[in-house]
Amino acid sequence: MCPHEPACPDAEAPDREAARTLASHPEQGWSLLCNGVVLFEDTGELLPSGAAIAPHRPVVGAA
Repeated sequence: MCPHEPACPDAEAPDREAARTLASHPEQGWSLLCNGVVLFEDTGELLPSGAAIAPHRPVVGAA
């Protein structure tokens, strides 16, 4: 699916968010990555298989 060298990580790979951005729509809060993943600004993801990944922002601890 990816024409880049080296190829972008597969949509099922743990580092899938490292793929190149094909389309960015910050006004709508999402980007389409080269591996077919739709990445949302809240860090949620929609995989090409239709699986949804819940937002996974880091939790900031109390000082």
